[in-house]
Amino acid sequence: METTEPDIRPHRVLTGFALLLVLVFAGAFALGRAVGPVAPGLRPATGGTPVPGHPGDGMPGHGQGAAR
Repeated sequence: METTEPDIRPHRVLTGFALLLVLVFAGAFALGRAVGPVAPGLRPATGGTPVPGHPGDGMPGHGQGAAR
């Protein structure tokens, strides 16, 4: 019987796909950095105190329950 070498092609395909993913994510990140914020003045949540009478994040009408 002849011995055959394992095919290297699946490893190349997987490596190419991983490289493509890295390039796409890097491009999207660079474009996002270049464009800037979506909404000027938007800041991360700081965990402020909620408004009395409104459960959740302190925004009126944004309770955590479904129907009232």
